[in-house]
Amino acid sequence: MTSADLLVDAFGRVKENVHGAVAGLTTEELSARLAPGANSIAWLIWHLTRVQDDHIADVAGLAQVWTAQGWAKRFDLVFDDAATGYGHDAADVAQLTGIRADLLLGYYDAVHEQTIDYVSGLVDADLPRIVDTRWDPPVTLGVRLISVVDDDIQHSGQAAFIRGVLLRGR
Repeated sequence: MTSADLLVDAFGRVKENVHGAVAGLTTEELSARLAPGANSIAWLIWHLTRVQDDHIADVAGLAQVWTAQGWAKRFDLVFDDAATGYGHDAADVAQLTGIRADLLLGYYDAVHEQTIDYVSGLVDADLPRIVDTRWDPPVTLGVRLISVVDDDIQHSGQAAFIRGVLLRGR
């Protein structure tokens, strides 16, 4: 098994988690917040997808799926097209209402496809490449990719928890 195989598997697991958290939910369920100021499933999935899109496009030298494939227009959010959700507050989270499951999953799947196309072509020698010098120590490609997987797993797990609470007893 190669590093590329491991990354493909990890991102594949994220895809399963994302689909499991979102599939079949109504726009109301996707927008529901368990407490004032809490994140919704729609925001969590949009955010993890935006971060993955942003970070993978950056390290791969590609355009972000969000803008290049017209997803920003389809979502028609009040945020700048560069927004990924970092720094968002409760009022920003509230902006993601009325988002359909097929829209969220369509964008996620397009980003997943670009991610898999990129990581499946990596070799071990690619992973030590420095991709971000703003940190000490500088961030390597391998560390950035694991960071994205970690962020995705955490947020998809949060979304799955919210789904469980919302659908309890059904």
